[in-house]
Amino acid sequence: MNSNSQLVKSHQGGCHCGRIRYIFKSPQSVTAWKCNCSMCSKRGNISFSVPSHDFKLISGESNITTYTFGTCTAKHTFCNICGITSFNISRSNPDAVSVNFACVDPGTLKHVEIKSFDGCNWEHSHHLQTGNSSN
Repeated sequence: MNSNSQLVKSHQGGCHCGRIRYIFKSPQSVTAWKCNCSMCSKRGNISFSVPSHDFKLISGESNITTYTFGTCTAKHTFCNICGITSFNISRSNPDAVSVNFACVDPGTLKHVEIKSFDGCNWEHSHHLQTGNSSN
């Protein structure tokens, strides 16, 4: 598709206090996932994935705290000053970075389609979505 919304563009984002900042490349139109797992539902996280090679931390590495549990595949990162999770590494796609779309600077994403993911039943939902059973 060659519409403007599918052109890859650089976007920036970060946490509330501004210490953590990053830049990433993605289309201007993305599909974000609202997950109902215990972490995402409590944080209100709605995110989309970008390949790790298209994501670069600009500042704030020393302000990132990481929390893991369960399989320890997901890396739940947050700012140790303001507490905002602006990005993380998800269990469903550990080779990518999940960007919290609410933390992307306004004006570059033109459209965000939000879909639901049943993280409470992660194994079954992941299998239905991808055909893979993993982690």
